[in-house]
Amino acid sequence: MTTDTTGTVARDGDSRPGGPADSPFIRACRRRPVPHTPVWFMRQAGRSLPEYRGIRASVPMLESCRRPELVTEITLQPVRRHGVDAAILFSDIVVPVAAAGIDLDIVPGTGPVVAEPIRTAADVERIRPITRDDVPYVDEAVRQLVVELGDTPLIGFAGAPFTLASYLVEGGPSRTHAKTKALMYGDPELWHALCARLAEVTLAFLRVQIEAGVSAVQLFDSWAGALSEADYRRFVLPHSTAVLSGLAGAGVPRIHFGVGTAELLGAMGEAGADVVGVDWRTPLDVATGRIGPDKAVQGNLDPCVLLAPWPVVEAEVRRILEQGRAAPGHVFNLGHGVLPETDPEVLTRVVALVHELSSRRADQG
Repeated sequence: MTTDTTGTVARDGDSRPGGPADSPFIRACRRRPVPHTPVWFMRQAGRSLPEYRGIRASVPMLESCRRPELVTEITLQPVRRHGVDAAILFSDIVVPVAAAGIDLDIVPGTGPVVAEPIRTAADVERIRPITRDDVPYVDEAVRQLVVELGDTPLIGFAGAPFTLASYLVEGGPSRTHAKTKALMYGDPELWHALCARLAEVTLAFLRVQIEAGVSAVQLFDSWAGALSEADYRRFVLPHSTAVLSGLAGAGVPRIHFGVGTAELLGAMGEAGADVVGVDWRTPLDVATGRIGPDKAVQGNLDPCVLLAPWPVVEAEVRRILEQGRAAPGHVFNLGHGVLPETDPEVLTRVVALVHELSSRRADQG
């Protein structure tokens, strides 16, 4: 029996009553019975909340990710307001890449912009390994949050090698990923060297978060849907597997998520996660058939539905809960992140509705 950093559960998965490890969220991730379907929202800590916008008004994004007191406050805001079943660490997927020596900035309205995009083997060598000492602000923020959150689990996260590589090769966001694919197809050896280096950085970044006390981690491969299954298996799967399998002994659930990945769900399920996130394009019962019976699923309300009248939102929540019953474990979430124009009150109502409907079902059966 190993000791959990929260002091409530062993990392081998055997939990004692109470604490984050016995929460509905962690139980659902581990495909165990739950008192209600747990719910949290990607990008719940952010742009839809006026209290977040107030804090960020004069603080650049990367700086806010490096200030533990801001990270703690921003992470806690949606937990206080919405009553979600899990918090997710406020950060950005490029934080570890910047810590690894890449000159980049997060430009408002654009996203990550890289000063010198990756083109050669020498460029790959510029990406140095990282340790806790490179991201002490993340370690400190997680430790603060574990205390503040009590029994509410904290999710850590990182970007997957393909998505990080896309930003580094393109120099910023891209709709076509043309430069990324040109490198991938034209110089596979360099491509795999880049992704292997990024997998090392990502794994180290997640380990820092786990050692500091997060209860689960999510690997975001936001742009993997730009690939065919064959290309995903050849160019991406080995590197995502290196990250997720590298955490196999960490004792925390691993979630894997991408956008536009309907045809990749089976392959993504093979990468080593315990939970596969599903975007809004694929019904959860269909997704479960593709992923297999040994994984929980997470999702998958279309974020745009939250802008519709409440009866529409309620009907969609009911549909997703019903389809989620096909999975051995279901974490209710969106099919991507909360849109900035979302009314926070709607998010609060969705949490209450999910809890009410799923608790009633649990009581009945």
